[in-house]
Amino acid sequence: MSGLSRRGLLRGAVYGAGAAVSASALSGCGSIAGSVRSADEIEYWTLFTGPDGELMKTMTRNVEKRVPGLKVRTTVLDWGPPYYTKLAMASAGGRSPDVAIMHLTRLAGYAPGGLLDPWDLDLLAEFGLKQEDLNETLVKRSLYQGDPYAVPLDTHPFVVFFDRDVMDKAGLLTGDGQLVPFESPEHALELMDKLRRSGGELGPVFGHANDAAMGWRMFWTLFSQTGATFDLTGKRAEIDEDTAVEVVRFMADLTRDSRTMDVQTAIAAFANGRSPMIFSGEWDMATYKAALKDKLGGAPIPTFYDRPAGASDSHALVLPHQDNPDPERRRRAHRFVAELVRSGLTWATAGHIPAYTPAVSSPQYAKLRPQSEYAGAAKQLVLDPPVWFAGSGSDFQTRMCQALDPALGGSSSARSAVRTMVSQINTLLAQPNPA
Repeated sequence: MSGLSRRGLLRGAVYGAGAAVSASALSGCGSIAGSVRSADEIEYWTLFTGPDGELMKTMTRNVEKRVPGLKVRTTVLDWGPPYYTKLAMASAGGRSPDVAIMHLTRLAGYAPGGLLDPWDLDLLAEFGLKQEDLNETLVKRSLYQGDPYAVPLDTHPFVVFFDRDVMDKAGLLTGDGQLVPFESPEHALELMDKLRRSGGELGPVFGHANDAAMGWRMFWTLFSQTGATFDLTGKRAEIDEDTAVEVVRFMADLTRDSRTMDVQTAIAAFANGRSPMIFSGEWDMATYKAALKDKLGGAPIPTFYDRPAGASDSHALVLPHQDNPDPERRRRAHRFVAELVRSGLTWATAGHIPAYTPAVSSPQYAKLRPQSEYAGAAKQLVLDPPVWFAGSGSDFQTRMCQALDPALGGSSSARSAVRTMVSQINTLLAQPNPA
């Protein structure tokens, strides 16, 4: 290749792809712009803002207090495409942080191109973090060619929240306050009609309209429950389109009174009592808790089809590639991550389900409500297909939601939505992984 290394070509490709955002990206990113590293601290990039960001700061400070000599410099960046572009640029350009947060579903776009380095499991175990103490599904998804390229911090699944009082009045709770089983999509629709007649004005909501992820999360949840074929390993997608059409029709029927509702409107409808039931990410738990207080209930997504499943992702910790990593800095990075993941009980207060299973099984976690009520969602996780273009904040999810929106809003057919989804997936499959 005329003396050009694969990494050199990669750097050119990444910087070319990021040219449009380079000025703003570099201004918010000291490491990329060329700031000087301190020998006494490790650099940590996160995408956590708001309450999650404050909680992560607290956890980081607590780790620093527990570990003599450890100093962590945290850089908070906007999540989504800008974050992942900056992370790729930093890794390819030789100016990466020591540790970074990455959604586990984005791993397939980074590990194969050499943008990440694997973790040393023996070193993590030395600092008290063993693989067997982490969620098994997340651990398997953290591997690339048999090596661990991510350490999961949590799982943040799509779950259901509900108003206990309204649901109980409608007869939709069991004697111990859990949701009654939904035996089939048809049975679920009957129960939702009963709910509306019992004071649940809008029935269930999930705020899909004009959103870049919610429609896909609901579709992926329900489709995964069917066990039907959704294979993206070849050059063209192999998808059971008839089953996909059935799922889209059910989605439209389930939320017939909120067809054009966006996420914020759905959250408001649930919080102010117009809807007694919302399909939502657990990350909005604090908002619901503030509004409903002890009336708030939570549960994994009900099993509408053949088997339990719920769309999810995981905030994971990765080692962005460094050509010549300093052994002592790498050792400190492993210590920091081991301590951070073992702080899962603190992280759970934000609503996330810790990947560290001893935290989930602890008596303290059992007292967290409604977190402990939907903790079973961690046993029925379905992450996005492991292809380079999928995952949280991806263009793939946006395209899927744009295809679904007209059908869910009642302006086009479910069949048309599925055909568009398949066409968009095949377009993406035809493109090479930029990394």
